[in-house]
Amino acid sequence: MRIAIALTACLIGALAQAQPEAIESFDDPVLNDRYRELIHSFRCMKCQNQSIAESTIDQAADIRALVHERVAEGQSDREIRAYLVSRYGDFISYTPPFRPSTWLLWAAPALFIAAGAFAFARVLRTRMQQPLDEDLQ
Repeated sequence: MRIAIALTACLIGALAQAQPEAIESFDDPVLNDRYRELIHSFRCMKCQNQSIAESTIDQAADIRALVHERVAEGQSDREIRAYLVSRYGDFISYTPPFRPSTWLLWAAPALFIAAGAFAFARVLRTRMQQPLDEDLQ
């Protein structure tokens, strides 16, 4: 019974910590939607697999506040993206631009698929050329 209570307490504590700070909002639904779209499109620099909307670290909260401030000032999405990319680099964006410095990033999935297909074809060709066990008898 004590173990169950301890595990429940740990679970509640972990869930309480995992919730991001309250995300600010706007009275105007259009601005609110823009803001939420923007914060879901930027990667947390420390967590790397979460958006700044989902992240619980202080740096993500700071970036959320910065995006909120810039939306409130009337900056366009393009201006906000350009500012964040200039400050944090292309990695902050889930969709980095296609330029020479990111070609490998964009080409990597196709290269891995091509390498896998090549390896599969070689293994298949090698096995097709080997005699069957029946032929050996």
